[in-house]
Order: sequence, then C-alpha cells, then structure tokens
Amino acid sequence: MAEKKVPLRKCTGCNESFPKSQLIRVIKTPEGEIKIDRTGRQNGRGAYICDSKDCFEKARRSKGIERSLGVPIPEEIYESLLKEMIK
Repeated sequence: MAEKKVPLRKCTGCNESFPKSQLIRVIKTPEGEIKIDRTGRQNGRGAYICDSKDCFEKARRSKGIERSLGVPIPEEIYESLLKEMIK
C-alpha cells in the first residue's frame, strides 16, 4: 500500500518547509477579514508561520504575512498570534 503524502507548507518567518499540521495558519477570508485558523480548514487565502517566537519576530519585521495575504495586518492579529504561541 502506498504511503499517504504529507502536505508541506513554508513558514513566512524562516522560509523552511514543515508539515502543514505543525504550523499556524493566518487567513484572509473572502470578506477581507484577517483571522487565525488553527484547524487549517477555513475558506480563504492562507499564510503559515512556525509556532516559535523567533519566526514570529522575523515574519513581523519582514512583513512576510502581509506580503503573502496582500493586505496590512492589524496589530490585534499580531497580539492574538503571539498569545496563540504562548499556549
């Protein structure tokens, strides 16, 4: 029996590929709203980030998430993303 392929996604902070299940997904919904999607199943354009503070700081400084989604990210989203990482 063939092995099941594991989907890989690239972190916007460190630019390394990881299995999708290990990353946090930030989405822009079709309505233009920015949300954190822990399930990875909500509709919308997604950007992924590692669950580490270093990658968070790199992505914030380089605006990697903003570039991936094509919109400016509100400060509240960065704050809630940081809280998600501390859990």
